[in-house]
Formats: sequence, structure tokens, C-alpha cells
Amino acid sequence: GIPCYHDPSICCYNTDYWCPSDDNCTLDNGAYPFGDADIFNQEMTDPRGLSPFPNAIIFNWATIFVLGFGNLAALDFQARCMASKTPKVATYGCLLAGVLTFCVGIPFSYLGAITRTFYGPDTARAMFETDTCSRALALPTCALWLPDPNAFIKMLTHEAPAFLGGWALVAIIAASMSTCDGAILAMGTVFSHNVVRNLNSFFPFIKSDFITSKNLLNVARVASIPFTVVSALIASFYQSSHSLGATGYLLVVAFDIVLASTVVPLFGCFYTKKPSPLAAILAILSGTIVRVVLEFALPKDGFLIAPFGGDEFLDYGSAANTLYPPFFDVPEADKWLDVEECEQTRLRDFSGIDSLVAPVVALIVFATVQFLERNGPIIEFSKEGIMVGYLKEGQIADDMVTTEKMEENLDEKFEDEY
Repeated sequence: GIPCYHDPSICCYNTDYWCPSDDNCTLDNGAYPFGDADIFNQEMTDPRGLSPFPNAIIFNWATIFVLGFGNLAALDFQARCMASKTPKVATYGCLLAGVLTFCVGIPFSYLGAITRTFYGPDTARAMFETDTCSRALALPTCALWLPDPNAFIKMLTHEAPAFLGGWALVAIIAASMSTCDGAILAMGTVFSHNVVRNLNSFFPFIKSDFITSKNLLNVARVASIPFTVVSALIASFYQSSHSLGATGYLLVVAFDIVLASTVVPLFGCFYTKKPSPLAAILAILSGTIVRVVLEFALPKDGFLIAPFGGDEFLDYGSAANTLYPPFFDVPEADKWLDVEECEQTRLRDFSGIDSLVAPVVALIVFATVQFLERNGPIIEFSKEGIMVGYLKEGQIADDMVTTEKMEENLDEKFEDEY
């Protein structure tokens, strides 16, 4: 750069260097108006880590937490673990799946940056909303960039090589189908083994001879049909202006409810000496109720930005005037100095708060009831009721063999000692 004309203490654009002639100009797409800066390294720890632009730090952390822990209780994932031949196979399978997820997910994450290169604000395809202003950018009048919601699909179909773009679309569809069919099959299995299996407890006229593994398998298969129809109708007709899209938002909410309701009892089942059924039930109910209530009670404007203080957390306002920004090399009389003329409203979206509060409430309820029942259950559940677990055919024999082996080992140990 070169010293500015009106204020030599600051640096201005060097036209002779960057644009020596009309047919030999280099476009400078630096971080206008502040110039290039070091890479942002505080966007996950500081709400103002992306200043002068807002940072959706709460929503980002909530999404990581929800997808990371909410998946622990996902029915389709648990079904795959339960279908493993041994616990060791299930463990190795989960570890291998995690490694493969990194291998596939990390390259796909770069597609977002590539899409911005082709359809970002510095491209000829960019669209803007004119006559806006921003205090954080010190612009009395500017144009607000309007991201194209279909930019990613356009990039794969128009910019990427046909072979790579086609395979990327196939991979996305395959992943979607895998998630859908796994969830639908899991719902059919749960309906069969957790609902139909216990119908004779509520309707005595249903004989126990009807509850067989073969009949339950057929019920699970038939139940998958209405679940598929209902899922397809919801995905087709549900409309949402959420930035994640309609079906994407439903997916996040589904994992939210799983996290809010069942993850705490799942951990309690494995990490408490004597888990309480009552604590589990109340934790499920309280977490689910809190999550549903907060979904409608918390304000959400769709921008995913929490209302932190500072000008960078203000939405763009209408154009203030036609003066020049204060960082322009113009006379002082022509500069925009009264930034209060730009009337902006604060961004107000509490998305993510509901996702984090609900499991905390479930944890408090579970721990409280578990503590109150330390000397005995508050409500005694029937040992032959619907709360009793069950074993599939074939597992009984294995358990009996295991019990016999344990008894033999104890007998041998007793004989050796005495």
C-alpha cells in the first residue's frame, strides 16, 4: 500500500502496483474493510472469535454434544451392536466405524469451503440485499450477502467433475437411505418386542402362546410398512424456514429428544450399583417434557446466534445515509461518524440451549430419585410386569451353560482350598 492522501498516517490501496492498466488489474479480495488477518483460532472458545461477524458458538457446541452423545441411545446403532456375535465384535465394530467416519467425513467437510469458493460473496453468482447498514463493519450503506441454499448441489452438478460429483450425490443418497432404513427397522423391532410382547399384560384375552419369536418377527416386518409411510409423508410435506432445512432440523430434534430422555438412564444402568427403574422412568419423562416445552418457549429467529453483547451480534439494518465509511480516505465532512443512525436489532436465537438444558434436568431427576431410593424403592415394581427384561430364544441356553460353568469352577476352587 501507499500513504493515504487525506490521512498519510494510514495505508491505502496502491493503484499503480495492483492495477497498472485497465487490462492488467489484480482483484484484492482481502477481509474488507480490515484487511487480511491471521486464521481464526478462537471460534470455539470465544463468542467474539469471528468479530466483526457473529459467532454461533452455543449452537455449534450443542450440535457436537447432541450428535456425539445422542447417538449413544440411537435405536439403529444399538441394534447393530446387539446383532454382533460377541461383545468384543461389537466393540471392534464401533471403533472401526468411528475411524471410517473420520476418513469419510473429514474430506466431505472441505466441500463447504469449496462451495463458498464458487458461490461465495466474492463470486459473480453472489446475490445481495441492497440498502443495508452495519455498525460492526462501519458501513452506512452496504449490500447484505444472501447465501444460496442450493449452492452445494449446484457445485456438485455444475463445477465438480461429472464422475466425482455423481459419486458424491450417490454417497449422500446412500447415507440418507442407510439412516432411514436403520431407524425404520429399529422402530418396527421396538414396537414388536417392547409393545406387542407385553400386550397380554394389559389385555388378558391375548394368550401367551401368541407371543412367540416367529410372530414377533412377523409383527416387526409388518409394522415397518406404516412406519415407512408415515416417515415419508412427514419428510415430504413438513415445511420449515430453519437454516438446517426441514428434514435436517427434524433429524437434529430427533437426536435432541433421544439425548434428553434416554441417555441419562442408559449411563445410569451401567454406572450405578443398583439402578432404579423409577429414576429411569422419571428421568425419561422430565427430559422429554423439558425439551418439548423449550422448543416452543425459547425465542428463535432462525439465525442460530445467541444475543451476546456487541455490535457484531446485531442484524443488518436499513441504509443510514450516503456518506462514506470512516475508514475511507476522504475529507472528514464526508465520513459517516454517527453510527447510531444505523438502526439494528439484536440477533436472538436460543437454539442449542434447549438441547443442553433438557439432559441436565434428566440427570438431576435421576440422581435425586436414585438417592431417595438408597434404602429401598419408593414404588415397588412387579417382578413379572412389563419392566422385566427378556431373553431371546437361544440366549437362555447360553446363560444356562455359563451358569453351569461358573458353578463347576466354584466347586473346583472349593475342593482345591479344602
